[in-house]
Amino acid sequence: MRVLVAEDDEGLRSVLERGLRESGYTVDTASDGEQALRYLDTYEYEVAILDWRMPKVSGLDVIQRLRRRGSALPVLMLTAKDATSDRVTGLNEGADDYLVKPFDFAELLARVRALQRRGEALQSLVIKVADLALDTVTREVRCGATQPHLTATELALLEILMQRSPAVVPRRSIALAVWNDEADALGSNTLDVHVARLRAKIANSGAKIEAVRALGYRIIPA
Repeated sequence: MRVLVAEDDEGLRSVLERGLRESGYTVDTASDGEQALRYLDTYEYEVAILDWRMPKVSGLDVIQRLRRRGSALPVLMLTAKDATSDRVTGLNEGADDYLVKPFDFAELLARVRALQRRGEALQSLVIKVADLALDTVTREVRCGATQPHLTATELALLEILMQRSPAVVPRRSIALAVWNDEADALGSNTLDVHVARLRAKIANSGAKIEAVRALGYRIIPA
């Protein structure tokens, strides 16, 4: 399970990273809001832990941007603000839980696990765009009544596009998610070739893959 920790206090960030790793999580860390947003654009997370007061972009702004683009990622807000009005503000802006500093790591871990369970319960097993459906458990793809044969690479490519639809997925994010190596995919026309093949296989689904110049790709109803 992958967790993002965005905290500008280096000492606390290190403690959280170490504790979560020891608890079995894969952890990415960010020291400011801009870096947190870059990670959120690149990887899929089960839970994000965000400090309210961060340089460049605050944790509250990060949450607002996530919610505006339709993300339901569970977010735990960390802050020294302990007034009821502050908690209300954080929750109203899209935080799922709120933990006031200083706190015990055991409590944070319990809250992360609760948010993780909530996210798993809410996550749809079948993603749909027009008549195109992807079952994220069985890995079965259907175009209406037909079932196209996709390679493992095409399936991974389709999944990241459908998970983020109708948003544009940056080319770098696709390369990292599908090939785990942006140089191989972006240094040639590998990505574009696979997109072209995938387009042909889902042509009768009512969904189309669009190239957005200088940005990436998105899948939307035709």
